[in-house]
Amino acid sequence: MASNNATTTVRIPLSDQAYNLLLRRIIRLELAPGAPLLEKELMELLSIGRTPIRESLQRLATEGLVNHLPNRGMFVAEISANSVRSIYEFRSLIEGQTARLAAIRATATDIKHLEILNDRLTNSTDDKELDEYIACDRDFHNALAQASGNRYLQSAVSEIFNLHLRLWFFISRESNNLESSTGAHDKMTTCVVAAIRNRSADDAERAITSYISKRHKELIELL
Repeated sequence: MASNNATTTVRIPLSDQAYNLLLRRIIRLELAPGAPLLEKELMELLSIGRTPIRESLQRLATEGLVNHLPNRGMFVAEISANSVRSIYEFRSLIEGQTARLAAIRATATDIKHLEILNDRLTNSTDDKELDEYIACDRDFHNALAQASGNRYLQSAVSEIFNLHLRLWFFISRESNNLESSTGAHDKMTTCVVAAIRNRSADDAERAITSYISKRHKELIELL
């Protein structure tokens, strides 16, 4: 009798593969700010065809991680004082309001989920598992946005994540202190979760905006 346990293989579109590979390299500064993005070189580097590469570059440009300069081509977005200010100003407004609303609207299930993710963040810090840490961090911010009950905030938080993650890597590299960066972030998430659990909207907003402000100041000093 034939087996019904055949494994189903999920095929990831080439454009998504190219996007994920380029995103990782840009965020982790393996493709330096200001570096030219030549399609032929990227095709050889990633072993992916021209069309998926082109589609991924357009997607990254929409997200603000790639700049398209007329008659010059595509470049990794620079990290400048002006761009940093814009990112952190937007992040403070969006994530501060997200935390405030989450403290008011979060369900018991939302709070439990945030507590679990916060524990995972702490554990991945202790274990020095960077990929796990980043995945948990993304999940935490998305869960926080979901707890706010506002779908527009959910979209904005998701869209800004990759931009500020690249800045986090920049701070960690320039200060040569990854443990300090993760430790400060873990302290913030713990405070945010505690404030939400206690239904303190002011404390939740203050915890996250204070952290963002400190990261902004630290980054400006490094530029």
